[in-house]
Amino acid sequence: MHCVIFITAGSKEEADKLSRGLVEEKLAFCVSTIPKIQSTYFWEDKIHVDEEFLLIVKTRKDRYADLETWVKTNHSYEVPEIIALPIEQGLPAYLNGIDDWVTKN
Repeated sequence: MHCVIFITAGSKEEADKLSRGLVEEKLAFCVSTIPKIQSTYFWEDKIHVDEEFLLIVKTRKDRYADLETWVKTNHSYEVPEIIALPIEQGLPAYLNGIDDWVTKN
C-alpha cells in the first residue's frame, strides 16, 4: 500500500524543485533530502563518481506510475534513478498521513 522511493538529483536546486513539485502535485506526502552523497556508477561505457542529492520519497504504491512519469518529465537526467521499496510496517498515524495527502488513483 505504501512505498519509499529513492531519487537522485545533481544539484540542490533540482532536488528542491523535485521535492516541492512531488508534494504540491500530491504524488508524495513527504520528501526528505540527503545532501552531498557520492554516487559511483557505470554510464556510457565509463565509471563516473559524482556528488548528488538523495531524495527519499514517502508515498502510496498505487501512485508510482504517475510519480515516475512526473519525475521523468521534470528531471534533468536522461535516465534518472527512481527506485521503489515497499514499506512493510510504519507508525499508523504516519501512514494515515500519507493516505490523507497523496491523491488516490
